[in-house]
Amino acid sequence: MHLAGMILPIFAIILTGWVARVSGYMPHALAPSLMRFAYYVAMPALVFLTIADESLRSLLEWRFLGAFGGGSMICFAAVLLVARSARGASLASAAMLAAAVAMTNTGFVALPILKTLYGKPGVLAAAVATVFVGAIMFPVLVVLIEIGRMDASRKIDVAALIRQIATNPVILATICGLLWSVAGLTLPAPVASFLTILGEALTPCALFAIGLDLTLDELRGRVSLYALLTVLKLAIVPLVVYALCLAVGLDRTATIAAVVCAAVPTAKSAYVLASEYDVEKGVVGAVISMSTLFSIVTLLAWLYVL
Repeated sequence: MHLAGMILPIFAIILTGWVARVSGYMPHALAPSLMRFAYYVAMPALVFLTIADESLRSLLEWRFLGAFGGGSMICFAAVLLVARSARGASLASAAMLAAAVAMTNTGFVALPILKTLYGKPGVLAAAVATVFVGAIMFPVLVVLIEIGRMDASRKIDVAALIRQIATNPVILATICGLLWSVAGLTLPAPVASFLTILGEALTPCALFAIGLDLTLDELRGRVSLYALLTVLKLAIVPLVVYALCLAVGLDRTATIAAVVCAAVPTAKSAYVLASEYDVEKGVVGAVISMSTLFSIVTLLAWLYVL
C-alpha cells in the first residue's frame, strides 16, 4: 500500500489530463505546449540542478548505463531482427517497431516516479537514462530510418543529425551540469531556488500533458500487434534490464531505478520520429497509448517484486 500510495497519484495526474480533454474542460491542442515547456524548460532545470550538485564519480555509474542501456539496446536489436526476418519489414519500419519497444519515456514518467521514490538519487538515475535514450538510441534510430529510406538522390544529413543531438535541451543541461560539477563550483542560493521552482513544475506539467494527449482511438486496428509490442515493452525489456542489473552487481536502489526506467511507457520522441518520417505512425501511437494505460499495473507489479 505504501508503494501504491506514492505511485497511483502520479498516474492520477495522467488520468486527470485525459478527463480534462474528453470532457472538453481543456483543449487537446494545449498538450504540445505543455510538453514543450516540460521538455525545454522544467526538465533541463531539474537535470542541471541535480547533476551540478553531484561529484563526477557518482555521475559516471557505468554499471547502471550497462544494465539499462545494454538491456534497451539488446531488446531493440532483437525486435529489429525479428521484424526484418519474420515479418519481412523494411529497415525503416523494423527500426520504428523496435523503437516502440525499447525507447522509454524516462523523462516524463520515470523521472517523476523516481523523484517521488528516492529524491535526488532518483532524478540523477532518470537523467542518465534520459541522456542515453536521447544521445544514443535516438540517433541510432534516425540513422537506421535514413538508411532504409536512401535512394540514389538521398544521403544521410550527418550535420543535421549532430546538430539535433547537440541542441537537445536535456543533453545540453547534462553537459553544463557536468562542467559545473567538474569545476567544483557552488550554485548561488537565488539561482538554485530559481532552478528548483522550475524543476518542480516538471512532474505535474509533464504528466498532465501526457493525459491530455492520450487518445484511445489509436487502439483500433492491429490490436494483436499492439498488444505484443506492449507486452514486450512493459514485461520483457524490464526483465532483460533486471537480469543485467544482477549480472553487473548493481545495488538495490540503482537496480530499481534501472528497471523503472525500462518499465515506463514508450517515449513520445518515437512518435515524433514516426510522424516526421511517416513510418509506422499508427503502430507507435497505439503502443504509446496502450503502454501508458497498462503500465499503471505492470509498474506497480515490478516495484512490489523488487
